[in-house]
Amino acid sequence: MKIKVGVMGSAASESARLETGNTLVDKAERFAHVIAGKEVILLTGATTGIVYVVGKTAHDAGSFHVGISPGSNEHEHRELYKLPVDACDVLIYTGFGLKGRNVVLVRSSDIVLFVSGAMGSLNEFTIAHDEGKVIGCLTGTGGVADESEYLLQKFGKKTSTARVFTNDDPEKLLSDCMNALRLR
Repeated sequence: MKIKVGVMGSAASESARLETGNTLVDKAERFAHVIAGKEVILLTGATTGIVYVVGKTAHDAGSFHVGISPGSNEHEHRELYKLPVDACDVLIYTGFGLKGRNVVLVRSSDIVLFVSGAMGSLNEFTIAHDEGKVIGCLTGTGGVADESEYLLQKFGKKTSTARVFTNDDPEKLLSDCMNALRLR
């Protein structure tokens, strides 16, 4: 069975402005190409912002992209949550809202990767940690991804089986995570 890689992070539209020299977007696109170069299935929250950039770029580069929606159907996905549909090959409608969607997304992923991220990503990070997932944080992108070591040191459970990797190199980060998953 193929490895399922979930990408989580900032859904804020300003995080994905395609301005020349936007290092976050450049790094997200590079990360997407690294993911697309692997034989994995990409999962995201079918959302906006930097997660959209990763999902759309990876999709356009050949990744099979599954979006996990907070909505009950396409109408809710588009109208209530104002989320796009053009970056995914398949949308799974949970009807569980944003927090419920986060649980489904994390549990469905073998590896959970973070690019930037605020409160919603913090929720996903804590779920992934509690679930004992292999977690990768792309540092140099801000938010949860850059604060993961602090979060673990300050609030991490000693009993968790989660493996957390941090790196500013997308290729190295995904490689470390995939190797850790294989060793389980």
